[in-house]
Amino acid sequence: MKQKMIAMLLAAAVAGTLAGCGSKELSNEYVTVTKYKGLEVAEVEAEEVTDEQVEQAIQSSLESTAEKAQITDRAAEMGDWVNIDFTGYVDGVAFDGGTAQAQDLQLGSGAYIGASGDYAGFEEQIAGHQTGEGFDITVQFPENYSEEMAGKVADFHIVLNEIYAENVPDLTDEWVLANAQDVQTVDEYRQQIREQLEEQAETSRQSQLMSAVQTELLGNIDVKKYPDGVVDELIAQMEDYYTQMAAMYGVELSEFIQNYLGTTEDDFNAQLKESAEQTAAMDEAIKLIAEKQKLTPSAEEYEERMKEYAAQVGMDDVDAYKEQVGEDTLKDAILMDVVLEYLTDECVQVEESSAE
Repeated sequence: MKQKMIAMLLAAAVAGTLAGCGSKELSNEYVTVTKYKGLEVAEVEAEEVTDEQVEQAIQSSLESTAEKAQITDRAAEMGDWVNIDFTGYVDGVAFDGGTAQAQDLQLGSGAYIGASGDYAGFEEQIAGHQTGEGFDITVQFPENYSEEMAGKVADFHIVLNEIYAENVPDLTDEWVLANAQDVQTVDEYRQQIREQLEEQAETSRQSQLMSAVQTELLGNIDVKKYPDGVVDELIAQMEDYYTQMAAMYGVELSEFIQNYLGTTEDDFNAQLKESAEQTAAMDEAIKLIAEKQKLTPSAEEYEERMKEYAAQVGMDDVDAYKEQVGEDTLKDAILMDVVLEYLTDECVQVEESSAE
């Protein structure tokens, strides 16, 4: 899991500038792109949407409109929802990440620490208590937890604020009319959900295909040198990103690298350097391909893409979004997307054994 996390994070940093394909070489003082059209990648097919997936999506929508019904005449039972405050202690000292207020939890969901050795699970020990009651429980963290807490026995003081049930409505035409858009019946809603899932599957397919094109292009870029200061600047940006992430976990960067990313500082720094160099090279490749194929967006096209980007993160004010992200950064990202779309259209999908 830790290796997957660092792979995902570093891949996200590299993906910020990946692009490219062409039958003739493109070159500037920094890189030579030996091929950028017709890159061969393993064929990617969209995942088939099943009836079960459709029903699961519908059930999730129904649950999102469930009505809360307070339970006041009995103690909490497994299966109930509860709202709790808690503070965790190890050897009488509160530990980082062990305190929270107003947390909703369904008893029996397995979301919190389970039974271990002689100790019952967190959720099981809440069952049997009444609304308004404060009480203490003892649990043991699993061995595969974070290095700091693995296997440790901890006490939690719990305050049970509320016990309630969630009454999930049935799927009816009336529910569809009240909660869905552009459809009026259950059958129409079910078809709408299927089409949405199929669209998501196609988006996922395109994303996988673009990733494969990015990887293939990377092997077709020869680096002469890097622009002055660019690699160091990218490394500093990534270090700042991980420092902020470590702060969110309440730890120093060195501890975050070891305990959460599961690697050494030397390996981490080497990976950052490699990612920064790939990013710098890809930046130059994108510029070359965009210029050669006349892919640079117009001012109007940049503006339209910025509106789309802002909408994707839930922002209506495009100017505020530009200020928050940086207009130059947005333009770089847009150019990357435009080039990637072109390269993906131009790539050749082959059977996986042939691609290998």
